[in-house]
Amino acid sequence: MVVRTLSGPAPKITLPKGAVDTQMHMYLPGFPALPGGPDLPAGTLPDAEQYRSFMKWIGIDRVIITQGNAHQRDNGNLVACLSEMGEVARGVAVISADTNDRDLDALADAGVVGARIMDLPGGAVGLEALEDVDARASARNWMVAVQFDGSNIGDHEERLSRLKSRWVLDHHGKFFCGVTPQSPQIDVLKRLIDTGNCWFKFAGVYESAKSAGPDYEDVAAVAREIAAFAPERIVWGTNWPHNLAKTTADYPDDAALADTVLGWFADDAARRLALVSNPETLFNLPAFTAA
Repeated sequence: MVVRTLSGPAPKITLPKGAVDTQMHMYLPGFPALPGGPDLPAGTLPDAEQYRSFMKWIGIDRVIITQGNAHQRDNGNLVACLSEMGEVARGVAVISADTNDRDLDALADAGVVGARIMDLPGGAVGLEALEDVDARASARNWMVAVQFDGSNIGDHEERLSRLKSRWVLDHHGKFFCGVTPQSPQIDVLKRLIDTGNCWFKFAGVYESAKSAGPDYEDVAAVAREIAAFAPERIVWGTNWPHNLAKTTADYPDDAALADTVLGWFADDAARRLALVSNPETLFNLPAFTAA
């Protein structure tokens, strides 16, 4: 059983106004898990009401809701979540070469601005569909979120460098082999960023870190390197509701986690880029204006 903390002392690092959480999942009643994917998250469904409380606690103003693997290629839950959250939310859906234009139109009308590639167990559409998804996304000015085991990123460099869409390498690259700033995988990442349409996402550090929290020093070293190398190409996400956590004891302290990850940026200006300006560019969001 998981009980999620949704309020408490704010992070010590104050998030800038207009901050975008670019990586999270949300689940509403009536949308069961589908074959091929994982179960729904443990505990009470992490729905819009819970997430609004979380936003207020952490200091988040806008959100990108990513289609969860539990729902595979059925975007119904995502569309319902976007409707529930309203103008502060946009979505990243699962599409394929077979998704028809009418369905793509409906997704766009619902607030979808991107498509997801998830080439890990439980993912709905993997790297085999990369070019097809990129073609559909680029035709609509959508971005593509790409997640795979970055240990072998060199094997995919040529394909990734040809993507037409703006795209983001998810979850700190998920270099499961373990890397340092001097590793060849990081050289590949830098070359991809230099193509001009590749971003790098700080989210879910605990999923690939070899070093223990709260510092996650191996991932931190790479994160600092990339943040210094290309501050205009970093985005950030909470990875709420931390679907891998199966018990309350496993559930991270979100305020402390935010402080850890946001501390990898050089200063407030770099954080504002990563949390406001960069996601506006990557996800084609309107410029933030305070209510």
